[in-house]
Amino acid sequence: MIAEIAADRLDGAPHPRERQVLIGHGDAERELLTAYRGPRMHHAWLIGGPEGIGKATLAYRFARFVLAHPVGAAVPAEQRDLAVPADHPAARRIVAGSHPDLLALRRIAEAGKEKIPQDISVNAMRDIVRFFGSTAGEGGWRICIVDAADDLNRSSANALLKLLEEPPLRSLFLIVAHMPGRLLPTIRSRCRTLPLLPLGEDEIAAGLQTFEDIRLPADEAGRIAALADGSLRRALEIVEGGQEGFAGEVERLLASLPSADPLAVHGLGDKLARRDDGLFELFLRMVFAHLHRQVLAEAGEGARRLAPHAEVWEKVEATAAQVRTFNLERKPFVFQVFGWLAEAGRRRA
Repeated sequence: MIAEIAADRLDGAPHPRERQVLIGHGDAERELLTAYRGPRMHHAWLIGGPEGIGKATLAYRFARFVLAHPVGAAVPAEQRDLAVPADHPAARRIVAGSHPDLLALRRIAEAGKEKIPQDISVNAMRDIVRFFGSTAGEGGWRICIVDAADDLNRSSANALLKLLEEPPLRSLFLIVAHMPGRLLPTIRSRCRTLPLLPLGEDEIAAGLQTFEDIRLPADEAGRIAALADGSLRRALEIVEGGQEGFAGEVERLLASLPSADPLAVHGLGDKLARRDDGLFELFLRMVFAHLHRQVLAEAGEGARRLAPHAEVWEKVEATAAQVRTFNLERKPFVFQVFGWLAEAGRRRA
């Protein structure tokens, strides 16, 4: 792997350009393959969906396929996916970050520095202009991956729009977006959209086993997948960050409601007081998942039974936003959350 510090890298995991395996999204993969075989493939694709579900992996997978098969109509009829052998020259160059016909716009630290830029600036867009202003190094397609369009500032978004309005010959834009609805409408209108859905728990559990350094019993992989909210990246963060034990503590406390052990809540608060953002976000996801389960369980029992859960949801969401924004102490927040949850449980009892 290339030593680099970037927003799209996760410690301990391969970069999306290095992944040969795509978890899920078979329909989207086949849609791209069908379009590439067709007479006129759209020059810009907006690949949207929640963070960590494989959007960038699919974008690099498609780029690798196009560069390995520069003539879409010549792709063998028996080809059913976008797989390219790892030893193919195009695949090796993409892994190395050295393919002359692929440019990736990302938030990456400058050489020798550790600070990752806050956005993709208009300066980075100048690289695109130079890239598309030259002849394709191997006489075929020139491909630009934007990962992610959510990181574009106003100037760089407008610069991208100009390129999309007048695309260079045999150019392909693969634009990854976590929240496509927030992009400029004019960018969205010039792209063919390819929405991806969150992964299923079975897909995440199976996906964890595709990483060389991860070997988990099936039941443990399943528990982690259930906490990942459809995101393989989140599942990896739980594994790599050693968060399984913490998740187990939260799970046991939630299961004990409305009579959670105050000492156990105190211990949980101590762990969250360490300013570990990953643990804090995991705690919130588990609380919201618990509330979601309660709502589903009582969906047919009328609004009065659901009201306590809705009130807690709103309180947790609003207070968590304040904790993040003003960097407030997290331990008192933990006590508040379990207090609200316990009261909601008693009100519906």
